[in-house]
Amino acid sequence: MKERITTNTIKQEADKGYVLCSFRAFILFLVLFTTSVLQAQQTERLYLSGTGNDNTVNWEFFCTGGMNANKWTTIPVPSCWELQGFGKYDYGFAKDSSRGKEKGLYKYKFTVPKSWDNKLVSIVFEGSMTDTEVKVNGHSAGRTHQGAFYSFSYNVTDLLLVEGENLLEVTVSKHSANQSVNAAERRGDFWIFGGIFRPVYLEAFPDDHIVRVAIDARANGDFYTKVFTTGQADKVSIQLYTSQGIKFGAPIIEIIDRHNISDVSGKFSSPALWNPESPNLYKAVFTLYKKDKIVHQFSQKFGFRTVQVKERDGVYVNDVKVKMKGVNRHSFWPTSGRTTSKKLSIEDVLLMKDMNMNAVRMSHYPPDDHFLDACDSLGLFVMDELAGWHGHYDTETGSILLKEMITHDINHPSIIFWSNGNEGGHNLELDSLFTQLDIQQRDVLHPWQLFGGIETQHYREYNYGIGNYDHGHDIVMPTEFLHGLYDGGHGAGLEDYWEAMWKNPLSAGGFLWDFADEGVVRKDKKDSIDTDGNHGADGIIGPFHEKEGSYFAIKEIWSPIHIDHKEITMMFDRKLNIENRFHFTNTKQCRFSWKLISFPQGKGSSPDTVEGTITSPDIQPGSKGVLDFALPKIWFVFDVLYVTAWDQYNREIFTWSFPITTPAETAGNLIDTSKKSHVNITEEAATYHVEANGVRIVIDKNSGLLKEVKRGDKTILFNNGPVLQEGENNFKNFSYKYNNDTLII
Repeated sequence: MKERITTNTIKQEADKGYVLCSFRAFILFLVLFTTSVLQAQQTERLYLSGTGNDNTVNWEFFCTGGMNANKWTTIPVPSCWELQGFGKYDYGFAKDSSRGKEKGLYKYKFTVPKSWDNKLVSIVFEGSMTDTEVKVNGHSAGRTHQGAFYSFSYNVTDLLLVEGENLLEVTVSKHSANQSVNAAERRGDFWIFGGIFRPVYLEAFPDDHIVRVAIDARANGDFYTKVFTTGQADKVSIQLYTSQGIKFGAPIIEIIDRHNISDVSGKFSSPALWNPESPNLYKAVFTLYKKDKIVHQFSQKFGFRTVQVKERDGVYVNDVKVKMKGVNRHSFWPTSGRTTSKKLSIEDVLLMKDMNMNAVRMSHYPPDDHFLDACDSLGLFVMDELAGWHGHYDTETGSILLKEMITHDINHPSIIFWSNGNEGGHNLELDSLFTQLDIQQRDVLHPWQLFGGIETQHYREYNYGIGNYDHGHDIVMPTEFLHGLYDGGHGAGLEDYWEAMWKNPLSAGGFLWDFADEGVVRKDKKDSIDTDGNHGADGIIGPFHEKEGSYFAIKEIWSPIHIDHKEITMMFDRKLNIENRFHFTNTKQCRFSWKLISFPQGKGSSPDTVEGTITSPDIQPGSKGVLDFALPKIWFVFDVLYVTAWDQYNREIFTWSFPITTPAETAGNLIDTSKKSHVNITEEAATYHVEANGVRIVIDKNSGLLKEVKRGDKTILFNNGPVLQEGENNFKNFSYKYNNDTLII
């Protein structure tokens, strides 16, 4: 530790001639002493595990069943033990008799800083599946925690040795002794894992400290917070800072309530508001005093925003009616299961933003804290969910886990809804607790039900489902729709659904099922990827985030800049009708460009390209207007016109293509359709070559990618497709034969 600066220290230094005058000594004392006090009074954190699947720490480990059972070895923490070669893989639909119900025994030795001798110390588990028993130096830290997806902690101050080594022992049961926990978490349409799958760390506090804060910051500048403290502190001050570290407004000072729960309020002028399009964040620094001495300091990020559900009307954020362009998302990675990382969370949010989504539903449990941080800073609405899928927690257990979820997640401005279970897994006795525990009074949903004035029913068919929305009186927001099995629903059906949703004033949008295929890398099956048949193959992207066809369809359909379809002819007036489907952004905050391209007509040749910019029109959110731009006089000799829009952060919204040369004209240049010819197929190592009527096409055997079309010396290059066949019927299974010169495929 740094030596504490005292008045004696300064006097000694002055005597040696190092301090030129008493005034300078006094200033030095104030600066160094204040810095030392502030540093000393911050909450200190010491990780015992790693922080994610990209940063782990090996602990001793013993698994009681399945793979590599009944021997002491090591395992990285955090992790799901199946993905490390232990236990048994189970999908949630497995019969109870076939489920792996193994336990994992963990040991880890650690030391703590000597400076913690006079501090309160807690051990925190961000997530452990599921029943978790904790011992420190042979003594129980507290009651067994039941419930996998929730942060929990124990006060271990009296169990720790400041001098010498400490032993942490943890026993984790994959299935709970509480059948309601199994019903809520272990019997769902997803993979069931075991293990300490989120980080474990120690936190050290002074005796007098801030336990936590809860913030409600409204769009009109009203700021209200509850400050939960312990000890004998008597005053708290709060200073807000912008994201650039600049003080915002004057500090708020409040006397600590004798019950250690203090209500503090203030008013701030013209704050920058939080929304998914402009996710403005602030930081509140809470400073705790005891007789004018700083004893603890705590900081919390938050956003000013107001969320309202107006009955028989819609969902409003900052007085703007919004529609959810949402998706369901599991915490998942193929090689690590539910153990993810900050890097993966950011990647997930960026992929959603790239698809022009503005919302995400946590299915079917609370996520890692770093995922919510990414939603806060990058901009997504969030529906946070208490676990439950057809089954639910009993009231006693659910009350504990609900408090843990809200306490942990309450200050994230991205969270605008809570959901109490899913598809029948709703414990109605818990609904009132959401209101009691949440300072912001967010609305609570029951996914799959009409509840709280919002109809969330899943998977209504378009023909007789969406049409019925027009005849109801409630807000409609399906929390699951267009199931994406084998990518068969999202892109193919979304446009019809979305146009109906966009035009219906009672629609608040919806959430696609789901974001990514849940395919695990099976250690017991030579590292092959397993989606449990068709159960986990529901994603818009593949298990390793491979972009499937629907990814690009969704990006276009959900583009907040909507361009009307336009056939480009010689009468083209260089104008495109557009609609601003942003909720909070004027199109003048975006930028636009155009590009004309003539495709190359042979190998080695380059496309002819001309490009330019478009003046951004001034179109308010929800309004229509025109993109008016100049093109060169000979624009019609090119093959295609591209128009691209970028948002205020220079992210590409979408690039639209408008053919100038029609497919029929292109085909006419290549193919003499007046003649008939036999079809001939030849094979090379990686390709099929198909010839007829003087035209040759080249197809990749493994991917079905159309690589080349050629007639004589004229060639059209297909560098990126299209893919002629994929999935189960791709060209890996292609066969053909000839019968009397007739090709049979």
